[in-house]
This record gives sequence, structure tokens and C-alpha cells, in this order.
Amino acid sequence: MRNVFVDTNVLIDLLGDRVPFSKSAIELFDLAERKKVRLYTSSHSYATTHYVLRKEMGEQQLRDLLYLTMDYIDLIAIDTSIIKESVLSNHEDFEDAIQIFAAKSVAAMDIMVTRDKDLENFKDAGIRILPTEEAIQCLFE
Repeated sequence: MRNVFVDTNVLIDLLGDRVPFSKSAIELFDLAERKKVRLYTSSHSYATTHYVLRKEMGEQQLRDLLYLTMDYIDLIAIDTSIIKESVLSNHEDFEDAIQIFAAKSVAAMDIMVTRDKDLENFKDAGIRILPTEEAIQCLFE
């Protein structure tokens, strides 16, 4: 089973049903439901997802959706060491740095999936970074 780190924007696409991007996010979570992949994300992603989507849907509905996704995704706690690594890193985007170091905290992480248009933010991540659509194809290889 492959280990896949899910970036915040993919989680937002899924729960916010952001068409056309939600299609790939649904496919990714379907793979997790069928035990083909093991998904991870950071605790920071859950807070950010709530913050972004709270204006688009009811509070209880959003909390229910966040809770349901926890059946398919493991949370990586953002701790002092991840924040320190992020602060000291050369990554220009601090939030991306947090995601990178959270993903790298799992030794057997295979890929990180993002919809970030600027993959340059993830250069020198030390982990394979793929757009969601490409990741799904890669996972079937």
C-alpha cells in the first residue's frame, strides 16, 4: 500500500465539492476507502479547511464532513520540530514548508498530492510532489 500526503487544497476541493477539481479528490479518497492507499494530512490542513469552507456551508455540516474524512486519512500533528524545520527551511512559502515537513515526518511517505499550480514552491522538498490527477495515474502504475 502506498502512503500519500494530501495537501490542504485537495481536502478543500473534496469537502467543498469544487468542480472540476473535486473529481480527482474523490478518486483519491475512493482509493483510500478501498485500502489501495493510505492517506495522510497535517492537523494544520484540517484547521485551514475549516477556515476556508465555513463561509460556504453550515458549521455542523462542515464539522460532520471533516469528521467523516478521518475514517480515510491519518492526521499528522504539527509540533515544535515541524514548525522549527519550516521556519529554518529555504522554502519561500511557509505553509508549504509545514506541509512538506509534516509529510516527511512519516518515513515511508511515497508522494505528496497537491493542486498548487506553482510546484516550484515544493522544489527541494525531498519527497515526490504530484498534481492530483497525475498522482492518481501514478498510483495505478
